Amino acid sequence: MQKKLSSVVATCVLLAMTACSWLPEKTDETKSWPVAKLYAEAREEMDGGHYEAAIKLWERLETNYPFGNYATQAQMEIAYAHYKTQDQALALAAADRFIREHPTHPQVDYMYYLRGLISFNDQIGLLSVVYSQDPTERDPKATRESFAAFKALVDRYPNSKYAPDAADRMRYLITAMSQYEVHVANYYFRRGAYLASLNRAMGAVKDYQDAPAREEALYLMVRNYEKLGMTDLQKDTARVFAKNYRNSKFMNPNGPDGAWWKFWSKSNK
Repeated sequence: MQKKLSSVVATCVLLAMTACSWLPEKTDETKSWPVAKLYAEAREEMDGGHYEAAIKLWERLETNYPFGNYATQAQMEIAYAHYKTQDQALALAAADRFIREHPTHPQVDYMYYLRGLISFNDQIGLLSVVYSQDPTERDPKATRESFAAFKALVDRYPNSKYAPDAADRMRYLITAMSQYEVHVANYYFRRGAYLASLNRAMGAVKDYQDAPAREEALYLMVRNYEKLGMTDLQKDTARVFAKNYRNSKFMNPNGPDGAWWKFWSKSNK
């Protein structure tokens, strides 16, 4: 009985394989399309928002016609299409490839801009969500990469039509990065890791001197010096803080953090 069952199974498998061989092979008709047709079809898919379909056509165009303006344009379109599908890794890879292979292309400034946008959109909600999320769980790598791409654009192509918007986004990213450092400093302070908190706060003060978060970073330095018993540094930092932020909300002597302010004021009577 076992042998008969094995025989039946083997026969079925053989028949299935034979049947598959009778089916006509699926052919890719785009292989024979002229470059103009491939470009027109890919453009139509892009305009219709069908980015996955467009990517396949752009890739076919580049494969069939690897040289010339059509192929170069296809590379740019592939990067943008991946960006629109929110495939960050492939979009960044495509943008980097174009910059590497076409460093003198007239539109390479746009690829720097696109590269910044790809990472920027990954971090766009940083300031709005960091208050409800443990800041040490958020990787600021994309923020730094976005800033670097925009900075490269502004530095290398200051007259680019994309430079003004890139500069605006850089200012936003500076705020985001400084706020991240301050929230990490707060995170450590709340857990009693005063030296770690001090180091992050000091870094924020040094690296982001014009950012709004500098005020809180300097305030945290005072609090950490107090906790660490570093009285002289606490006094000096408190003086700097009071001089630069006379109306700071952190200087309220009646508030929960009034102790350090009273300490500083008493030391100068």
